[in-house]
Amino acid sequence: MSVMVADGPAETHDVHDVLEFLSPPPGLRDLRRFTLTALDELGLLFALRAVDEPETRLFLVPPRIYFPDYEPHLDPSVRADLEVADGADTVLLVVVHPGQDGRPPTANLLAPVVVDPASGRAVQVVLDGDEWPLRAPLSAEGSAA
Repeated sequence: MSVMVADGPAETHDVHDVLEFLSPPPGLRDLRRFTLTALDELGLLFALRAVDEPETRLFLVPPRIYFPDYEPHLDPSVRADLEVADGADTVLLVVVHPGQDGRPPTANLLAPVVVDPASGRAVQVVLDGDEWPLRAPLSAEGSAA
């Protein structure tokens, strides 16, 4: 499946349909294997569903579509842990929390999911510092799509 990583259809990456997390994402106990399913044709919204507990589901989006300036600093150990080949790209996705009570959905920019598209290995990292918010409002006006 393709994930749009920036403005324009030419900037997509093919990603495995099943992701294997190196360690369980925060709050998801011992769950490591997840299916990644596109919920739209453009590759802008995905469902991440636990293989062993299909009722456990998160929504993910590629952040640069909605937050063009999103360029988090990832420790080089993240690429090493994922065993990403030299010169190969990774794909960033962020968890989206649905809006409630008239409030817009929010994106967790503090803890992106980093995926090696070649292997399907993934990790959710918590970034150092306070540059990126835990709940950034997500709106159509912020979308480059």
